[in-house]
Amino acid sequence: MSATNANFVRTTFLMLIVGTIVLTGIILSSLWLVDRSRETFAYIIHERDIRRASADLLQTLVDAETGQRGFMLTQDESFLEVYEKAMTHVRENLSTVADLVRGRAIKEEKMPTLRRLIESKLEELTHTVALTRQGREEEAIELTRSELGRELMDQIREILEFFRTQSDINVDNGVTEQLEANSRLQWFMIGGGIAILAVMGGAIAIITQHVRALSNARREVEALNAGLEDRVNERTEDLMRANQEIQRFAYIVTHDLRAPLVNVMGFTAELDTSLKALQAYVLADGDKLSEDQIKEARLAASEDLPEAIGFIRSSTKKMDGLINAILKISRDGRRPLKPERIELKGMLEATSASVHHQISESEGSVGLDVRVPMINTDRFSLEQILGNLFDNAVKYKQPERPLNLTVRVLPEGRNMVRIEVEDNGRGIADEDHERIFELFRRSGQQDKSGEGIGLAHVRSLARNLGGEITVRSKLGSGSTFVLRLPSDLSRIVRS
Repeated sequence: MSATNANFVRTTFLMLIVGTIVLTGIILSSLWLVDRSRETFAYIIHERDIRRASADLLQTLVDAETGQRGFMLTQDESFLEVYEKAMTHVRENLSTVADLVRGRAIKEEKMPTLRRLIESKLEELTHTVALTRQGREEEAIELTRSELGRELMDQIREILEFFRTQSDINVDNGVTEQLEANSRLQWFMIGGGIAILAVMGGAIAIITQHVRALSNARREVEALNAGLEDRVNERTEDLMRANQEIQRFAYIVTHDLRAPLVNVMGFTAELDTSLKALQAYVLADGDKLSEDQIKEARLAASEDLPEAIGFIRSSTKKMDGLINAILKISRDGRRPLKPERIELKGMLEATSASVHHQISESEGSVGLDVRVPMINTDRFSLEQILGNLFDNAVKYKQPERPLNLTVRVLPEGRNMVRIEVEDNGRGIADEDHERIFELFRRSGQQDKSGEGIGLAHVRSLARNLGGEITVRSKLGSGSTFVLRLPSDLSRIVRS
C-alpha cells in the first residue's frame, strides 16, 4: 500500500472513530435528558394530584358543614343526605392526601395536626346533628355559635391552602426545570449536529484530496481548462442577460416617462389657447372688445391657466420622481421597497385627476368604491401600477361612447386587498388575456402607439409587491383588471 493510501485509510478511520464518539455522546445525553424529563413530568403530576386532593378534602368538609347547618335550621331530612354523603368521603379524601404527601417532608409533618383538626371537626358536626335529632335544637345552635367549628375550619383551610400553595410552587419549579432540560437537549443536539457535520466535512475533504491526488497532471490541466471555459461562458451569459435587462428597463422607463409628457403637451396646447384669449384682451390697444372676448379672457386667467399649470406641474413632478428613481437604481443596483401606510382613496383621487381632462372630453366619468381605507405598501410602485392602468383605459376607450371608469377596493381574505379597475373600452379577446402581460406583446387593433411594455411592467411591479394582477375582459365590452396585493408589505419585506 502506498504512503498516500495508508494516510487516507488512517485519516478516514480516525474520522469514523471521532464521529462514533460524537454520535454516542449525543445518544447518551439525549437518553439522560429524556429520563430527567420523565421524572420531572411525574413530579409535576404528583404535585397536581396533591393540590386536587386537598381541594377535594376541603370541599367535602364544606359540604358536610352545609348539610349539618341546613338540617339544624330546618330539620329537613334531605340535608342529611348531603351531610352523610360528605361524611362518608371525608376520611377517604384525608387518606388520599396522606398517601400523596408521604415523602414530602414539609407537608408530611403537618398531617398529624390536620388529622386531629378534622377529627375534632367531624365530632363537632356529629354532636350537633345528634342534638338536633333529639329535639335539642337550642343546644346544637348554641354549640355552633361557640366559634369552635369555625376555628377548626379556619385551621384546616390554612393547612390545605398551604398544601395547594406549595404544590403550585413545586409545579412552577418543575415546569421551569423541564424547560431548562428541553433547552439543554436542544443545545446538545445542535452542538452534536455541528460536530457531526464537521466530521462529515472533514471526511469529504479527505476523500476529495485523495481523489485529486490520484489524478494525473494532464487531466488536471484539462479539467481546469474546461472549468475556465465554462466560467467564461457563464459570465458571458450573465453579461448578455444583464444587457437585455438594461434594454428592457430602458423601454419601460421610456413608456412611463411618456405619459406625463403627453399631459404636459396637452396642457401646453390649452395654455396656448388660453394665451390667445389673454392676448386679445391685453393687446386690444384701446379697441373695444366684445363681452364674449372679455369673458373668455377672464375664464382663461382664472381657471384654464391655473388648471393647466397645476397639471403641468403635477406631470413634471411625476417625471422628476421617475428620473430620481432611475438615478437611485443606477447607484444602488436595485431600488429597495419602502412600505408605508397609504390612504387609498386619496391616491385614487389623485391618479384619476391626472386623466380627468381626457375623460371629461368624452363626457365620461370616474367612480370610486373604496372599502379598504388604508394599505401598507410601496407608494411609488402602486402609483405606477394605477397610473398605467388609468392611462391604458383612456388610451383604449371606445370612440363612440363615453368612457366610464370604475375602481373598487375590497378586502380579500385576512391579509390581502383586491383593487379592481373596470372600464367600458374596447375589451380584450380571450386568447390575449395572458399575452398582454408579456413583455413587448400587444393585442387587438394596433392603431395606438406603444411598445407593449406597460402591462408587463405592471405585472413585474405587482409581483415585486408580493401580489399579482389578472384581467377579466370580453372583446367590445370593456375590461376589468384585478390587482391583488398584501395589506401589509412590511411583513414580506422583513421575511
